[in-house]
Amino acid sequence: MTSTQGNPIWYELMTPDPAGAAAFYAAVIGWDVRDAAQPGMDYQLAATANGDVGGMMKLPGGAPMAAGWFGYVGVDDLDASLKILGDAGGKLHMPPTEIPGVGRFAMVADPQGVVFYLMQPAGERASPAFSPTLDGHCNWNELSTNDQPGALAFYQHLLGWAPGDAMDMGAMGEYRFIAHGDVVIGAVMTTQAGAQSGWTYYFRVADIDAAAAQVVKMGGRVDHGPMPVPNDDHVIMGSDPQGVPFAFVGRQVAA
Repeated sequence: MTSTQGNPIWYELMTPDPAGAAAFYAAVIGWDVRDAAQPGMDYQLAATANGDVGGMMKLPGGAPMAAGWFGYVGVDDLDASLKILGDAGGKLHMPPTEIPGVGRFAMVADPQGVVFYLMQPAGERASPAFSPTLDGHCNWNELSTNDQPGALAFYQHLLGWAPGDAMDMGAMGEYRFIAHGDVVIGAVMTTQAGAQSGWTYYFRVADIDAAAAQVVKMGGRVDHGPMPVPNDDHVIMGSDPQGVPFAFVGRQVAA
């Protein structure tokens, strides 16, 4: 049986306006958005030519967090992983829930209070949601935390993610890469003053400047960028029309 332990396998937007969000991200990223056809549930699926990469749903009333993007990480044994999480200081926000034919998942938080999901998928088909290179997919998982060493130790213990090299960001501290096997999947940094801890997921667009223009055209806001990052890429960060933060990465196509 193929192991899913530690694989980023899904990205989910919880938003006050799923229909508006679907129109925005389809226009900016190029996703094909369709209804998931789940009985009794309004859930939209976002896909590229390479498969489904995420979903969108209305933020439930009484949810323990604000609207935003949330990541699912695969585990081979959800119950065993929840035991490890609890022993390591994490918190269970929503008990294990099963979606027939999809898998079992639970909403959790790390010891610093950052929310994410653990999921034990049904079947052995690999998820295409994360890709370091493909347009429309999440290319980078970035954690901002108030305890960088503690967070690195927690995710390594729970998921097997290994701390890698680091970039010195001066007064902002170090930007420590994290790897799953031989793939660098993201990084962990210290939360800056006035900012909130949390995961930021960078989705790749084909043309970063065109994406920035489309964000504004569709009613969103670009707060930062395009800013150059390694590998000749640029990033933009801002908010969608519903006020949910986003992050996109891509090349500057125009000369």
